[in-house]
Amino acid sequence: MSGAERREAEVRRMLDLPHPAVPADLVLRAAERGGRLLRRRRLARALLWTLLAAAVIAFAVWASVAHPWAIPPRETTPPPEIW
Repeated sequence: MSGAERREAEVRRMLDLPHPAVPADLVLRAAERGGRLLRRRRLARALLWTLLAAAVIAFAVWASVAHPWAIPPRETTPPPEIW
């Protein structure tokens, strides 16, 4: 008997056994948990979008004040020192 046949036989034996009883409130607990996960994901997504918007605004304000695209003024060389 090969490994695949042995696993298939094991699965068939497990499926032939009587199925365990399911708790009556399983659906309610699953729905509550799903709702909690959905609320957490929505909150996390909202926080990330807020953080992204704040970062874009902060960058825009910095760029409007600092003018990073402007060429800095050319500095002249100091006058030569006489010895």
